[in-house]
Parts: sequence; structure tokens; C-alpha cells
Amino acid sequence: MRYENLLNKDFEDILGQDDVKKHLKSALLSERNIVLVGAPGIGKTTLAKNVAKLMPKPEGKQAPFIRVQGSPDLTAEDLIGDIDPIKALKYGPTSKEAFSPGKIFQANKGVLFFDEINRCSEKLQNALLQALEEKKVTIGSYKVDFDADFVFIGTMNPEDTSTEPLSDVFLDRFDLVYMHYPESMEIEKKIVKNSGKQIIEFPEQLLEACLKFIRNLREDENIDKKPSVRASIGLYERPQTHAMLSNRKKVAIEDIQAILISVISHRIRLKPSIKYLKKPEDYVKEEFEKFCEKGGCL
Repeated sequence: MRYENLLNKDFEDILGQDDVKKHLKSALLSERNIVLVGAPGIGKTTLAKNVAKLMPKPEGKQAPFIRVQGSPDLTAEDLIGDIDPIKALKYGPTSKEAFSPGKIFQANKGVLFFDEINRCSEKLQNALLQALEEKKVTIGSYKVDFDADFVFIGTMNPEDTSTEPLSDVFLDRFDLVYMHYPESMEIEKKIVKNSGKQIIEFPEQLLEACLKFIRNLREDENIDKKPSVRASIGLYERPQTHAMLSNRKKVAIEDIQAILISVISHRIRLKPSIKYLKKPEDYVKEEFEKFCEKGGCL
């Protein structure tokens, strides 16, 4: 197996998600192309970077990690490459020297990470098909194939509405691995403390109340788009700076109330049955008041 060195290694940059790690490792060991499916802010990019760190290193160097941001503006030339006109004049338009390689060749022997793959056009999907299937790319009038031997890891947010449909032919080249929000309060708290900035004291009880409120919103049947882990990190960092500006040495409930709407309201989307009756800002404020009245903030 090409990636058998992964057998005894773990994706240490991601806390929890044990099932996801096992599925991802299984897919890599069998040299499958992968799409990580999940909401924003749950660690898809971090996990992909962790894969690159664990891959075999060609000639003792770190395996390349090439990132492509999915966008309707992305062109096939961005991915595959194009003819450099200056080199074409010097070497001839069909010479290998005249070709300026794109992202997929830069990722050779490493990871091509395609963020938000469902934002790219059908033309881009078609441009990737040969590389995904054969690990080579044939370009225009060239008589030779170019090596494009990389691990492909894409991400996809199924809740995003501003996306392009992925063709069955394209999706057939991948295994899908589904990621979820942190499994427990303790895991989410560790993620928040590891990723967020600690500026002043944040009482443990208040921090747990913030995370419990976020996790309650994810279970709320009136909410379509759930608050991500970035919302949790925001509720950790912003009260600290608000308290500091208010000349307090540690976070108080007033600091959380002051920044709550700024951090959360745009990170949720209410279901149609609610959104025409209430604004997200009002909904978040009211739900937090109810949460505190029931003793959640004590």
C-alpha cells in the first residue's frame, strides 16, 4: 500500500471525529479520491492539511499541499495550466518548456485540496476527470501525457444554496466522508481553547454556559442553518475583549450579552415559518434570555 505509513498515525490536529478519521484513513489507504461533506467551521480544511503532513515526503521534503478555492470564476487554465507566450516564442508553442503548469501539477506527489468543490462549474469538473481517473493529463496538441499523481480532497457544504450541481460522472470519482459538529461539550471546549485567544480570565462556568447555548441552538427545530464552531470561538474571544474594554479583569455575563448578537445572529438562518415573524437578532436575544431564566447562565 502506498500510504501504509498512515496505519499507525492519527490526525492529531482534529479533536474528536473518530469515525471521520477512520473513514478518511480507510479511503487514503485504498487511494480513493475524497470529498469531506459538512457545515462550515467543523474542521474540514484542518483535516485536509493534517493529511498532507502525514503523507510520504518525496526526497525528504514536506509533501506539497496545494489549495484551490472553488468559485464560478475559476478556469480550466487555473487548474491545468496554459501556454506561456514568451516561452512559446523561445521554444515553440507545442514544446513542453512553453507550458506553464497549473494547480494540479503543482500538487504532484502531494495533496490537491479543493475547497467548496460544489462552487465550480461543469467545465471545471470535466477538466478534472482524467486526472482523477488516470493520474495523468493530456493537454491540447501535446503528444505526451503529464503526470498528475496527487491525493484529491475536496470539501462541500450541503447547506450552501449558491452552488453548482455536481454531475453524476464527476461524483462517481469520489467517496464522500461526512463530518459533524463536535460530539461532546468537552471536545468543543478543548477546540475553543486551542483555537481561540485567551486574553483575560473566562470563568469555566460561563464558558460552559456559552457552549451549551450554542449546542442548544444546533438542536433548535426553528433553525435551518446551525451556528458553527466559529460561533463558539467568537463567544470565547469577544466577551474577553469586551470585559477588558470595560475595565474588568474577568468575563461577566454582561460581556456575553453585549456581543451575543454580533457573533451569532448572522451565523444562523431561521426556517421560513419563523423568519417572516422574527429577525435572527431578536430570536437569538430572546432564546438567550430564556436560557438564562432556566438557570443556564448560573
